[in-house]
Amino acid sequence: MSTIMNENRLQSTFKTLDHKINKLNDQKIYAFFESLGLLERTDVPKDFLNWENILIVVPNRHVSHELKYYKYTISRISFLTNPYADQIHIYDLKDWKNASGNKTQFQIREMLKTSFGGVKKVTRES
Repeated sequence: MSTIMNENRLQSTFKTLDHKINKLNDQKIYAFFESLGLLERTDVPKDFLNWENILIVVPNRHVSHELKYYKYTISRISFLTNPYADQIHIYDLKDWKNASGNKTQFQIREMLKTSFGGVKKVTRES
């Protein structure tokens, strides 16, 4: 005898509720990106809600600290600080994992100079 009277019904209810939770979380992500001004930018992919997890690349620790609260209140987002980035960027977290998978910390630091929002700083000599 099972403790749960109707397990199929329970699983079906959970599935329905999870679907509703995911839709609400998508709305949170959309509202968050809108408040950051990301939705108006042409360099931001429009299909970001289709990604399993979203990586938000921020240009410095100050911005990271300012947005840290949202990391815990919105599912499916992660943050990365890239000091070589000039603005906030978003990427599919799978892309980050594939690119950084077998790299050392030094290799990752070098990679961030030109990818994942990184812009090589050019110094001008007078």
